[in-house]
Amino acid sequence: MTVFYLIHVKNYPIFQQLQLEEALLRNDQRNFCIINEGSSPAIVMGISGKPHELIDNEYATEARIPIIKRFSGGGTVVVDEDTLFVSFICQKSSFSFPAYPERIAKWSEEFYTHVFEGISAFHLRENDYVLGEKKCGGNAQYIRKERWLHHTSFLWDYKPSHMQCLLHPKKTPSYREGRDHNDFLCRLKDSFPNKEHFCSLVRKALSSHFLVEELSIDALQNKLYEESRRTTAILSF
Repeated sequence: MTVFYLIHVKNYPIFQQLQLEEALLRNDQRNFCIINEGSSPAIVMGISGKPHELIDNEYATEARIPIIKRFSGGGTVVVDEDTLFVSFICQKSSFSFPAYPERIAKWSEEFYTHVFEGISAFHLRENDYVLGEKKCGGNAQYIRKERWLHHTSFLWDYKPSHMQCLLHPKKTPSYREGRDHNDFLCRLKDSFPNKEHFCSLVRKALSSHFLVEELSIDALQNKLYEESRRTTAILSF
């Protein structure tokens, strides 16, 4: 049975989480699931994102929200204490399906149907998780020779003022249909009783499909010091 090592933390800064994820992707051969309940506020861009096209720099500077460029692709998100992060870092050989972006995304949707059981409006829409026509989670991926990563930022809640840091991007999902953030996004707190319950459902879904062993975040810190490519970076404060 495939083994997953589970790391569950709270309020772990997203910059440090991304650094750790990149290290585990490049320097390890185990399968990991990382659950993180919240982070200090930050704007997180995909590796190819252009800040001047995506971010209202003046507003972000005034709000003192740092800008981070992650190592994976995908869009730009604002995260804070009410964001729930779930990441899978895996060996390709642990799964029977080919490690293509669409197939990995489909696997993730199938996994989360167990978490959102009874909520028929949940599904994968283009590259997002949605409830009906509104986005509840954004995804990004990284695929390399023997490993892949799929990470998600779920909106437990969000602050409309933080969303003003983001410009309306040139390229958006077609289902967005030009809607602004408040009309395009939804909050998971309206569908689940509390964060702990949502996280327990993620843990339960993982345990029903894999052999799960828990690890502390401290047990993995040495991975940050191993020699490898590092592209996660803070662009500004």
